[in-house]
Amino acid sequence: MSSVDWFPIQLSFQVAFIATGVALLMGIFLAWVLARLKFLGKEWIDAAITLPLVLPPTVLGYYLLVVLGQRSPLGKSFERFFGFQLTFTPLAAIIAATIHALPLMVKSVRAAFEEVDPVLENVARTLGATELRLFITITLPLCRRAVMAATVLAFARALGDFGVTIMIAGNIPGKTQTASVAIYDAVQAGRDNEAFWLVVIISVLSVFILYTTNKLGKSRGI
Repeated sequence: MSSVDWFPIQLSFQVAFIATGVALLMGIFLAWVLARLKFLGKEWIDAAITLPLVLPPTVLGYYLLVVLGQRSPLGKSFERFFGFQLTFTPLAAIIAATIHALPLMVKSVRAAFEEVDPVLENVARTLGATELRLFITITLPLCRRAVMAATVLAFARALGDFGVTIMIAGNIPGKTQTASVAIYDAVQAGRDNEAFWLVVIISVLSVFILYTTNKLGKSRGI
C-alpha cells in the first residue's frame, strides 16, 4: 500500500466535494422550477438535464470538449479573461463531475418536491408566507431526507466519474489525474499493486456511501 500515490484520491475528494456543492445548489433550484412552475418546454428542459444519465460518458465528454475547448468561443473567452485554458485543468474535472452528478440530484429532489402535500403550502400562503419563506420553512424541511440522500449519491457519482473527466480534464499525474483515471492508468502500465489498492479504497468508500444512503432512505420510510 506504500506504493499508492495518494494524490488521485485527494484530488477526487476535492473535485467531488466542490462538484456536489454546485450540483446541490443548482439541483434544488432546477428541481423546484420543474416541480412547481408550469411553462412551455418544461419537459424538454427536464430531458436535457437528464441526458447525461443516458449518454455514453465519452459522447458527453466530446460535447463538452467542443463547447469548452480552446477553439470554442467560450474557451477562448475564458482563456483571454483568466489567462489559462479551461480544459485539462482541475476546474475541468469539477465541471465534468458536476454535470455527471446534476441529473441524479435534479430527478431525486424533483420527485421529493412533488410528493409534498400542496395543502400545507397553500395554508402557509393564506397565512401570508412568501414563496421564499414557504420554501425554506415548509417544502425543504419536508424533503430534507430526500435531499440528503440525493446529495450522498451525487457525491458518489462525482467521485467515480471517468469518461467525462478523461475527455475534458485529461490524465495528467499530479494535476488532473483523479482516482478512477489513476486506476485505468495503473492497469494499462502494469502497476497491478497500485491499481489493486486504489480499487480497494474506492470500493470501501462506495460501500460506506451506499450504506449511508440506505440509512437515510429508511429514515424516510422508503
